[in-house]
Amino acid sequence: MAEQSTIAAVDLGSNSFHCQIARVAGEQFFPLDSLREPVRLGAGLGKDKKLDDESQERALACLARFGERLRGFDPHGVRAIGTNTLRVAKNSSQFIRRARAALGFPIEVVAGREEARLIYLGVSHSLPASRDKRLVVDIGGGSTECIIGTGYKPLKLESLFMGCVSYSLRYFRDGRVTKSALKEADLAARAELEPIVSSYIRGNWQQAVGSSGTIRSLAEILQLCGHTDGPITLAGLDRLRSQLLRAGDMSAIELPGLRPDRQPVLIGGLAILYAVLDELNIDEMTPATGAMRQGILYDMLGRFHNHDMRDVTVDQFMQRYHVDAHQARRVATFAATLYEKLAGNTPTEDAPRMLGWAARLHEIGIPVAYSGYHKHSAYIVSNADMPGFSRDEQERLASLVLSHRRSLKKSWEILPEQERAMVLALRLAVVLCRARRDTRFPPLEVKIQGEKLRLAFDADWLEANPLTATALREEIAEWTRIGHEIRVPGLDDIVLAQEPVLAD
Repeated sequence: MAEQSTIAAVDLGSNSFHCQIARVAGEQFFPLDSLREPVRLGAGLGKDKKLDDESQERALACLARFGERLRGFDPHGVRAIGTNTLRVAKNSSQFIRRARAALGFPIEVVAGREEARLIYLGVSHSLPASRDKRLVVDIGGGSTECIIGTGYKPLKLESLFMGCVSYSLRYFRDGRVTKSALKEADLAARAELEPIVSSYIRGNWQQAVGSSGTIRSLAEILQLCGHTDGPITLAGLDRLRSQLLRAGDMSAIELPGLRPDRQPVLIGGLAILYAVLDELNIDEMTPATGAMRQGILYDMLGRFHNHDMRDVTVDQFMQRYHVDAHQARRVATFAATLYEKLAGNTPTEDAPRMLGWAARLHEIGIPVAYSGYHKHSAYIVSNADMPGFSRDEQERLASLVLSHRRSLKKSWEILPEQERAMVLALRLAVVLCRARRDTRFPPLEVKIQGEKLRLAFDADWLEANPLTATALREEIAEWTRIGHEIRVPGLDDIVLAQEPVLAD
């Protein structure tokens, strides 16, 4: 990926939307501009898990303003990411189509642990260098991320289904603060935390750090009210809870450092943070300036300098599922050569990398069961946490992996037209590498006419590889079933004494 001189990160959070613009200098960036709007997208998520029209219009208007600021940016220099609300909303895909048009750039939705990774990346770069293990907690509008890491490397990542917007709406309707509501919210937060307490309790880390607007806002309020000397403490939060209980209504209270847009959702964030400090036995938590938007920018820098987390993830998956690395390399090399011939002058920009990842991952389902392993491989790619990949990228990879063998009928109907050449390249590469030994790529000419494809192999090579010739016949038959004609001159002239039946 070519390096950009100016880059931008857009964070579509459940509470606020952020746009951070920065100038790139080597492997560092320097902030140029920052935009924030309290969209409260999560407040528009109804009981039916659909975003209502009002919240969508607020979000689209905000993105249109961001889009004006980003007008003229190179597409590679902007990365927009959606989080919890867009993960759970049933009408998310319809909204994202409209949101992309308003912003003018693609929008990715990431899984919870990928959100946690990006948060840690942003926070760790904002802190002094240290060998200590750090606990980072980020309370967003719809989810709370907990990460333990050292340096710039996260070691444990969790995303919990609780946030300041969702809890404020669920337990403190109309801003009313009561003992029973606080108790309900506290118990709900502790229930969410319970599965991770043993891994995240003090003793597993040396320093606790809080990111996000909610935690920074609470830290400022506690200090201005005289409840703490700086860091967030359980005793300070307890005094603030008592203060809010006495007021009884968030709309009636005035706190130093509390912005009007933060006021309606502060109580939900306070309830969550109180449970976090108590359950994880945190004496004090230091607020940090880094956040996910900075993490997105650092992740983009990594891609520019060939430190792409997606490559690391693919390598880790290959090791985890005991993939034959030599075979994966053979298939990837042949697939790349074939795709170059098939795509001609119109390849999609990210196709070679996507095809390479698919080739390296196409056999990860074999340890589950060899029979139908392509389905197991696709399921893993589609559903696993894959750091660096967006949900859309995982689905694209899963489609390629699923389509690399056997029936094309179901997958072909849902594959975008621009990715069909990738499927053919991958399938042919798997056929040509079936012997699982190193060999030279056979001399091959490719000619495409509409739905017809002519593959001219060297006649002597075909004659010397009868098993591959049989596999090519079966592959041609599969493409014929979906209405595509593939011709291989000379293939029908190869006669075997007893033609083998190719098994699964």
